[in-house]
Amino acid sequence: MSKKANNRKYLLVIIPAVVASIVIGVLAFPKGEIIPKDNLSELILGGSPMLGDPNAQLTIVEWGDYQCTYCYRFHTNTKDAVFSNFLDNGKVRFVFKDFTLNGPASVLAAEASYCAGDQNKYWSYHDALYDNWEGENTGWVNMHNLKKFATNVGLDLDTFDDCLQSSKYRQKVLDNYKYGQSIGVNATPTFHIVDKEGNVQVIRGAQPYTAFEQVLGQMLTDKKDY
Repeated sequence: MSKKANNRKYLLVIIPAVVASIVIGVLAFPKGEIIPKDNLSELILGGSPMLGDPNAQLTIVEWGDYQCTYCYRFHTNTKDAVFSNFLDNGKVRFVFKDFTLNGPASVLAAEASYCAGDQNKYWSYHDALYDNWEGENTGWVNMHNLKKFATNVGLDLDTFDDCLQSSKYRQKVLDNYKYGQSIGVNATPTFHIVDKEGNVQVIRGAQPYTAFEQVLGQMLTDKKDY
């Protein structure tokens, strides 16, 4: 990872988790549809961490699952380019929301990420989960590996283990899934690109960087910020 990426500003915000869709394509909400501002804050705030400038014009909300193949592809193939060209310069901020489609192991991985967050290591642990991805429901998400990842990112293991064993964040993860279902999310990943007025564009699936460049560029151009 580049020095620029290492210096990336990390901002933690509470957000409810949601998820995404593996349907291929770049789609917009129906023309003219705007999320009411009360609902906009519910979408963006309330459970998961946030990366980037809190005053950015746009927010990218990724709805994902740590076992999801297409989420892994985004993390591996596309994320760094999006961050380098849009997040590091303050144009966008980024939110990850858990939508644990792949069952109990995905719930456990999400819980572990929040336990890491208690020690200000959410994003390091988030990256470790995807960097060590070994497929969907293949057994790699287990207590032994989760503790190994915790050690590798510099967590106090006893504190991490106490958090995980107590299921401190279990209900939060389950509530996030329920919230995602309530707004029609049913697959991962899907990205909601939201501006401050509540205008939304949606990118579905593990799309290439060019799909993000097109949507983000157009939304920023509309705001004369590109």
